[in-house]
Amino acid sequence: MATIREVSKEAGVSRATVTRVLQTPEKVASKTRERVQAAIKKLDYRPNMLSQTFRNKRSNTIVVMVPNIANPLFAKIISGIETVTQKHGYNLLLGDTHNSSELEAHYINLVETQLAAGVLQLSSYSMRNSPLPNPNIKAVGIAGTDNTCGAEFPTVRIDSVEAAKTAVNYLINQGHKRIAVITGPKDNSNTEQRLEGYRTSLGSAGIAIDTDIIFEGDFRLASGQSAVTRMLKQTSELPTAIFCMNDEMAIGAINGLSSAGLTVPEDMSVIGFDDIDFAAFVTPQLTTIAQPANEMGQRGATLLIQMIEEQSPSDQDIVLPFEFVVRNSVSKIEP
Repeated sequence: MATIREVSKEAGVSRATVTRVLQTPEKVASKTRERVQAAIKKLDYRPNMLSQTFRNKRSNTIVVMVPNIANPLFAKIISGIETVTQKHGYNLLLGDTHNSSELEAHYINLVETQLAAGVLQLSSYSMRNSPLPNPNIKAVGIAGTDNTCGAEFPTVRIDSVEAAKTAVNYLINQGHKRIAVITGPKDNSNTEQRLEGYRTSLGSAGIAIDTDIIFEGDFRLASGQSAVTRMLKQTSELPTAIFCMNDEMAIGAINGLSSAGLTVPEDMSVIGFDDIDFAAFVTPQLTTIAQPANEMGQRGATLLIQMIEEQSPSDQDIVLPFEFVVRNSVSKIEP
């Protein structure tokens, strides 16, 4: 196996320059970088990352803790993260935590033992059972955490309360007064904030809140369908619209309504949240809140790398704009 000394000799540069190309390529002149990369390719050099960690006393691995790796929203966020980490010479380790605080603690231990440099937390923050914040851990929360719910580390997010109000206000403006909601898990901060927006919009319109049409889901497809099944069995007066707290549950709800012989939006309107790619390809196309997922990933990764490299993060709570995307899943109720 080729050594770093052989690569430096082949490229005609110092070993320190080879190391900089491997770790911080943006800091090396392009012609020098190309010579080193050509030598690496020619000699089939493979750096010993573990020895680099011990030598530099810092890992170049970042842990991304994901509550559900199959969720398309998180895939977009991770893509944004990779755009930044690759540029700065960091590797990613994805940890599917299944919303388990025990699994989160396992991945955080990688940072405590210096096998990883920091953590990007994509799960919703919970003061009750989250292993973060930890004074020994550099961490940034993305898409599910903000300082208003007690997180004492940098965060990147949208305003979920305002986003939910936007969605529900649209339904109200379309003539809907009996609006059901399919939530996420009840101890989830995203659920709490979106439910706050839902309640605020109904209250501002003088519409009484009916707890009988508030159904708990878990942000997965099947829970949207099962919530609709419960609604159709248990509710004497059906709603005219459903606000779903993510697109997966909205698509599941549409499927559940279709299975019961109901048509969206003619029989019941549905709004989602996230604007995953599938939202534009289901029938009917889903009206939803679009989160800037790729940018959220980029901004979160940038904050974490600033912390790892002993720089002060450029911001502590980045709130990015959302977009309300109107498609075909909501009908207007004429007075």
